Amino acid sequence: MSSPLHIPLDRSAKTSFAEQICAGITSAIESGVLESGARLPSWVDLAAQLGVARGTVKAAYERLADAQLVEVASRSSGTRVTGTRSERAAVERHAARTDLQSAMYQHFLPGPAVFQMGVPASDCFPSTLLARIRARTARDEAEAIACYHDPRGEFEFRREIAAHLALSRGIECLSSQVFITAGFSGGLGATLQVIQAAGKTAWVENPGFLLSRRALEIAGLSTIHVPVDADGMNIAFGERHAPDAAVALVTPGQQAPLGPTLSLERRLQLLAWAERSQAWIIEDDYLGELQLRRRAAPALAAQDRSGRVIHIGSFAKTISPALRLGFVVAPPALVPAFDEAMACLAPAPGPAVQTATLEFMRDGHYLRHLRRMKRVYAARSNALLANLDAQGLHGYPAGLAVVVQFPGGCDDKAIAREAYAYGLAPAPLSIWYGATGTQRSGLLLGVASAVETQQEVACQRLAQIICRYV
Repeated sequence: MSSPLHIPLDRSAKTSFAEQICAGITSAIESGVLESGARLPSWVDLAAQLGVARGTVKAAYERLADAQLVEVASRSSGTRVTGTRSERAAVERHAARTDLQSAMYQHFLPGPAVFQMGVPASDCFPSTLLARIRARTARDEAEAIACYHDPRGEFEFRREIAAHLALSRGIECLSSQVFITAGFSGGLGATLQVIQAAGKTAWVENPGFLLSRRALEIAGLSTIHVPVDADGMNIAFGERHAPDAAVALVTPGQQAPLGPTLSLERRLQLLAWAERSQAWIIEDDYLGELQLRRRAAPALAAQDRSGRVIHIGSFAKTISPALRLGFVVAPPALVPAFDEAMACLAPAPGPAVQTATLEFMRDGHYLRHLRRMKRVYAARSNALLANLDAQGLHGYPAGLAVVVQFPGGCDDKAIAREAYAYGLAPAPLSIWYGATGTQRSGLLLGVASAVETQQEVACQRLAQIICRYV
């Protein structure tokens, strides 16, 4: 006899009971709760369970049969789930899990998972406070007169960001130079539209963030992979191999993923090259002032005297990537072009999320949150290094990650895939390299998602997996 099927009915909804029953069973089939061949309750049993007429259940079953989700057989065998759609759903779920572990989508792994990169700590976030602020701003937006808002972003928010950057990153800019975007990728997309460098060459860091590198290629630029050492991007290498490049994409504050800060000598060298070549420097300031081992280095844009640096920041690491909120600081000469690009191609996100973030910053919550998170992340980083050492694994800090390197030829992607099955989400280092023959093997262990109480067991499991490959 079939087990009771839980289908909640909303008796105040405008949809009929038959439609709700049909939707509930469809959802159970697609989610795998009802597998291929599973027997559904009889009309009489389900009608009694739900407190509806038998004809209502019969109508729902007929709709499911028309959609080839169920098959009505003889009285003895009853109504059963067909294999076609449920099996396809299982295949699609497996494909989704596989795709999320591919190189392109490693950054978007569903979480939370220990060692996951690119996400802030959720256990220390003032979620109640921000939720209250966001609820109020969302309500205000819904009650306001419908209109088109400034595609460059809300003026007060742009002014607040300009003031914050002056204090925290040393950037002196006007609010008219600040453009609100849909995260870092939205800022990069708008920038590539503005500079119109298709067909030209761009310097990218090697290793460097795969999605940024791919964005340049999609925009029609050819990329030259410039190696990174203890002083950051090797500018002399770029000048030797592509002196006529039109763009350089760099993470000068804390290089992603290896962690060094671009040295003063290299900064001056890069700025001089850009001025001489009339090239554009795109500064990915992904961590902003959230640097753990020392006082945050000033932004490269703060040292720019010739207007060649386009500064891009976001709130993904400092608040949450779910906001999809970032900003561009454009050199004065590019402001008119950004005005047009934002109006025509990349308008700012809705005003509610901007206003909520503005209030979070203006009332002092943002700076207090950053101070606290720097302490939390530094403690987690130190604890992780100690736990790795206890397992015979030696790593070094790199921003909000710890890097563990392996001998050449070790399959770090296989290690990461196996670790994911145990709820661990280290990122393979090799996928950050672009030039053939330059790849180095290793793992990137996110610090923010590595709570101290989980680290010992997680490091033990990780060491067991690594031993099978190294």
